[in-house]
Amino acid sequence: MKRDYEELVDRFARREREKRVKDSDLFEIVEEVFDTSTVLSVLDLKSRGCLKSLKGVVSTGKEARVYWAKDPEGRDLAVKIYLTLTSEFRRSMIKYLAGDPRFEEYKGLSPKKLIYLWARKEFSNLKRMYEAGIRVPEPKCLEKNVLVMEFIGFGGKRAPLLKEAYESGELSLEDLSRIYKEVIDMIEQIYRKARLVHGDLSEYNIMIFEEKPVIIDVSQAVSISHPNAHNFLEQDIWNITRFFAKAGVDVEDPRKIMDKILSETPLEESAKKEIPT
Repeated sequence: MKRDYEELVDRFARREREKRVKDSDLFEIVEEVFDTSTVLSVLDLKSRGCLKSLKGVVSTGKEARVYWAKDPEGRDLAVKIYLTLTSEFRRSMIKYLAGDPRFEEYKGLSPKKLIYLWARKEFSNLKRMYEAGIRVPEPKCLEKNVLVMEFIGFGGKRAPLLKEAYESGELSLEDLSRIYKEVIDMIEQIYRKARLVHGDLSEYNIMIFEEKPVIIDVSQAVSISHPNAHNFLEQDIWNITRFFAKAGVDVEDPRKIMDKILSETPLEESAKKEIPT
């Protein structure tokens, strides 16, 4: 029995010393070599039937990378992997965590566990928006810092961002006018039905897929009971108005949009903490 225990300890010690590992079957063409904890999370998702393989990088950022993946039935998935927590990123996160009754446990968490909480927050926000009928990627599974969701695009090629679609000339003024109205309606529905505020909405986190806008990157979204929810809502409305106005769209006064959303939304808000399974 003692020998079995010693072998177990030694095996885990070796795993910790190895620090960076790679599974050639799972990570088919991904050149990235993740830390052990992330790889184990991806392997756990594979064992749960959430995904079969990672195919390649779709987008990269300072805080996360998104990969094109396949599920066991061969359907496309997006896998978002949250990376190292920088001091700047931590300060940004706290702004959205402090005051959100769903995630009060952020205080005192280690950097790694704070990243896990941030991933859980995005999963929870996606779930709430998706169930409210908002066009966002459908969340599938979550394991620590690895989020599996619907892939927005075809054959490993992601749909263009609103900014990219506009700059490429793909969108006519008529298209832009329609999309503007749809995005404003989505902001309202996120507030009224999902009881959330995106908090960082712009042309950089709206995709155009099948001629319709899809909102992405919702980790920072807060409950409407957050003390800064109205400020974040106002910021979202002004950001969207500014972009479409510069594109030549006849836009509505942002203050009127704000007043309409607030006047038509009941004040009650559940503070229930959502924990994804």
